[in-house]
Amino acid sequence: MLNQDVKPHILIADDDLNILAALKMLLNSEGYQVTLASQPEQILRLYQQNNFDCVMLDLNFNLDTTSGEEGLDLIEKLHQLDENIPLIGMTGWATVELAVTAMQKGAVDFVQKPWENERVLSIIDTQIKLARELHQSAKLNRENELLKAEQSHLDTLIAESDSMQQVMAMVRQVASSEINVLITGENGTGKSLLAEQIHVLSARHHHSLINVNMGAITENLFESEMFGHVKGAFTDARENRIGRFELADHGSLFLDEIGNIPVSQQSKLLRVLESQEFEKVGASKTQKVNVRIIAATNANIDSLIQQGLFRQDLLYRLNTVEIALPPLRARKDDILPMARHFLTQFAHKYQKPLLTLSPSAESALIQYDWPGNIRELNHMIERAVVLTTTDIIDTAQLAISVSGINNTVELDTSVEDTEQPLEALEKEIIKRRIQHCNGNMNNAAKSLGLSRSAFYRRIDKYQL
Repeated sequence: MLNQDVKPHILIADDDLNILAALKMLLNSEGYQVTLASQPEQILRLYQQNNFDCVMLDLNFNLDTTSGEEGLDLIEKLHQLDENIPLIGMTGWATVELAVTAMQKGAVDFVQKPWENERVLSIIDTQIKLARELHQSAKLNRENELLKAEQSHLDTLIAESDSMQQVMAMVRQVASSEINVLITGENGTGKSLLAEQIHVLSARHHHSLINVNMGAITENLFESEMFGHVKGAFTDARENRIGRFELADHGSLFLDEIGNIPVSQQSKLLRVLESQEFEKVGASKTQKVNVRIIAATNANIDSLIQQGLFRQDLLYRLNTVEIALPPLRARKDDILPMARHFLTQFAHKYQKPLLTLSPSAESALIQYDWPGNIRELNHMIERAVVLTTTDIIDTAQLAISVSGINNTVELDTSVEDTEQPLEALEKEIIKRRIQHCNGNMNNAAKSLGLSRSAFYRRIDKYQL
């Protein structure tokens, strides 16, 4: 018999109460949980309200005693609701034609009355195991799809600086618990890597860590992506889909860019976090999950709450513990170890010889302000590896803007500059800051302490 922590739940449907009693006694003795139904309408109602592992149903109820039409119609309806659940037909008037028709409509096997106990138990055991294997296979395929779509170059966590040592000390403290964690920090600081580290150090590490970029999920697909859907739930639902919560069952769910969740969907997420229950789109069955939430954001959540763009009760569910990840400019001791790691990684990728950084290149890396953080360092090293024609990476290959050193915009101090009007100086500062941020207007605005609207007003004013 199946050896599972949760007893398999079987629905048995027959209009003969003696049949129901006999099968319940048999299956209870083998460790199964059994629910009984004696009428067709009862079957559909129970099926839509519960998560059964298998259904055994008679083919004849009230209309007649031999045709099997009622049972065949029920099999077809149940299969349409969930094509993955094992449906086993039963009848005392079995024919080859009836068995074939039952299989065509969705049944996986057929039992003739009176039955042999060993055969019934063997059929149920085999079909439940097969259904679970198919479901697990579908989960693995879905996980593989997500992994391929979400692979990142930020594949190592380097923490030699004092600031990161403090972060890692907190990670080790909270990882072994079950509390939800909110990771905050600028874009490109490695929040997904930290989430992975928390999962790896937790008791859930034998199960999946499922990543979700909340900013990439459109509002109309939110429920389908997070909770899954059944075939036919909407126009493009051509097959059943497993959602992220179900994939992360007994593991961890990493909700990246949590501040980007539409307000209209936040209540649905909050409900699942509170109850650990959800329904797939197009289904009425409630499913339970056991998931630990790790969330991350680069946004100011308190500001979003004040603007009515984020629910405060949702924040309370997410940030039992908040871990602030420092920007790369505050982790000077990590810059060179990271750069050397990326250098080795990309030299191997592009089949280059062993590469090293020149002293001037190392100095420039340490002094640079890194508005794009680790992601910028990763891309900078990759570009340098591709472009270099020697074994040594110098400042020329890194292409670090001089204005980016120490986050300063150096203006000439000549008499001509000091005699320039304020507007001319402001224009020059903005122009150089845009260059320093490699054309990233958001970073340029933030570095100058300007709002987006104020920054773009000046862009228009100076025709930049």
